[in-house]
Amino acid sequence: MMKCFSKQEDPILIRHFKGHKDAVTCVAFSPNTKVLATSSLDRFLMIWNLRPNSKAFRFIGHMEGVTSVEFSPDGQLLASASQDRTARLWIPCIHGESTPLKGHTAPVRSVNFSHDSQFLVTASNDRSVKVWSIYSQRVLLSLSQHTHWVRCAKYSPDGRLIVSCSEDKTVKIWDVRNRICVDNIIDRDGFANYVDFDPDGTCIACAGSDHTVKIWDIRINKLLQNHQVHRAAVNYTSFHPSGNYLITASTDGTVKIIDLLGGRLLYTLHGHEGPVLSVAFAKGGETFASGGVDTQVLLWKTNFDVFKYKKLLKKHMRRIQIDEPPHLLDIYPRSPHRHDVKTQSVEAKTGPSLAHPSISQEVVNNEDSQEPPASPSPTMSKRMSQTENKYLVHGLDEPVGISPVLSNALEHIVEQLDVLTLTISILEQRLTLTEDKLKECLENQEKILISARNENEQYHGW
Repeated sequence: MMKCFSKQEDPILIRHFKGHKDAVTCVAFSPNTKVLATSSLDRFLMIWNLRPNSKAFRFIGHMEGVTSVEFSPDGQLLASASQDRTARLWIPCIHGESTPLKGHTAPVRSVNFSHDSQFLVTASNDRSVKVWSIYSQRVLLSLSQHTHWVRCAKYSPDGRLIVSCSEDKTVKIWDVRNRICVDNIIDRDGFANYVDFDPDGTCIACAGSDHTVKIWDIRINKLLQNHQVHRAAVNYTSFHPSGNYLITASTDGTVKIIDLLGGRLLYTLHGHEGPVLSVAFAKGGETFASGGVDTQVLLWKTNFDVFKYKKLLKKHMRRIQIDEPPHLLDIYPRSPHRHDVKTQSVEAKTGPSLAHPSISQEVVNNEDSQEPPASPSPTMSKRMSQTENKYLVHGLDEPVGISPVLSNALEHIVEQLDVLTLTISILEQRLTLTEDKLKECLENQEKILISARNENEQYHGW
């Protein structure tokens, strides 16, 4: 059933659900993790109550196969996408009441709510990405720069950006407020079947038709990790809530779990008989579900966060040993970007370990460096060089048009901005360590309460 590369007896398959009559295309947990929603090419949605001996509910409304399903963050609504060219909003109750959203002219591939549950983004084979108002149930925005089918579109955690992937071999980052494309990642090796933001909103994971899983840092337009661990197309990914792990589903019939801190493969899970089309972590990360062509929905339990704090702290200390942070003006990408696999990718099989994908890190032997460089960042140096060239006159060695006093003042401002950026980066790392420590304390407290409750029950049982 399972092949893993760790001594831990984890993860384990705890339940399987059978009710669909065709391939399961998507799985999604409710925010309270009490129910699981699934979509299928059999035209139905299923709502599975995760409590033992509970009934499942079948929602009927779409006229053709359902391709995607997701709960709103507030748990009040359920959205679905279908090959019948519509998306639907459902009230997740026994009756399964729904309202169609009509606006696409081809099959709809994905649905995704904004963090405040006020908007919905859809991706379609009509080459467009549309943003809908949940309140008015109307299209607010249509993004149409893709030149082929759009397979997926997702909101960033803060709702300011949308990422979309298409069979035109591009991944586009959209500024929702300004309604413009702010970055265009071009991949010549294949197209992304699925794309999503990490919990920090600084990186994206792309599930590739070329059998790869790629992690991009959208702040600096850089490919951080390139995992070549599957033997067929990767159909879906899901970040663990901590951002430290990524789970993948592939046509090769396996589910794999990748350690993003170490840049390595942790587990290979064999549970499905045929291609796996979808996978999703529960909100707390303690369980995840997968669905596939075999019509099965599998529920797995994991134990990623049960580490001794010293080991966890040791892993997170690597985040402090980073390259210079990007300049403030480079936080949001503005230009098309092609990746170079030879210099920027890290293969999970043989590549070196990387820090967390939210941290920029060059793939060179600079891990022993503890002190931040005193010289300006490469981006800043390039910008300063361009500024100097604008004022150079042929035949002169000195810039013309800027007084020495003003030049010194500008250089001082640049230095202070670099120091400020580095300070913010270090504060982010310290905040991460504090959050991890707090999380461990809460988990230990919960274990103590459970242990005390069990002892109390055993005492009264006697």
